[in-house]
Amino acid sequence: AEVFHQLSQALAVLIDGAARAAYDKVRKAKKQAAERTRKLDEKRKKVKLDLEAREREAQAHESEEEEIGLTRSLEQEIIRLREEGSRQLEEQQRLIREQIREQIRLEREQHIQGTQERNGAGGKVTPKLKLKWKCGKEDETRGGYSKDVLLRILQKYGDVLNLVISSRKTGSAIVEFATVKAAEMAVKNEVGLTNNPLKISWLEGQPCNHPSTVPPNSTTRPRTSQASVVSERDYESLVMMRMRQAAERQQLIEQLRREEEEESHT
Repeated sequence: AEVFHQLSQALAVLIDGAARAAYDKVRKAKKQAAERTRKLDEKRKKVKLDLEAREREAQAHESEEEEIGLTRSLEQEIIRLREEGSRQLEEQQRLIREQIREQIRLEREQHIQGTQERNGAGGKVTPKLKLKWKCGKEDETRGGYSKDVLLRILQKYGDVLNLVISSRKTGSAIVEFATVKAAEMAVKNEVGLTNNPLKISWLEGQPCNHPSTVPPNSTTRPRTSQASVVSERDYESLVMMRMRQAAERQQLIEQLRREEEEESHT
């Protein structure tokens, strides 16, 4: 019955022109309202999407600025650490150079002190003579001059403190007498073996107030002892060794510095 009633009302509206026009107007108004609502929803949705896009853009910009700030801070920290490392490296190099200079100075003082002690408190030097004779490189007899033969020849003038026969230069030796008088007598009188004469010359400790004791054919040498020459060579070798060690230490420091820079870049 209710459905029949609704159908009767619908038929009345369709038959009546005014009622139909009013009905169409109401439907049109509802449709327009729905369209307005739809457009408003789309506009709201668009505004919402725009707001979300702007928020994302702002967040991305903030993240980018934050990343740039962190990068700058990291670069500044790297520069600071590098400068600090350079200062530490320079300070370490300065300390190493000072240590080397101080060590060389101490060794030089010890060398000078040792030389002075060997020469005596008053600067007294024991007399030393250089002996030369003819001797071939392959001569096993050393030209007839063995150590025992030389000692027998020289000890008749006085006590012999040391006698060194050169192993590198054949036919050469150095003798150290206990007294200047014994050395003077050896220079003046000794000729050695008849078939192979000795040439004797002063090496160190020659008295300045007795020039007549030196024969015309004798050669005067500077007052430089063999021990002093050896000591000077040892000292030079020591200095060169210290310089090489300093150079190797510098190379090691530079290598460590390069490795630290490579690690900081990675």
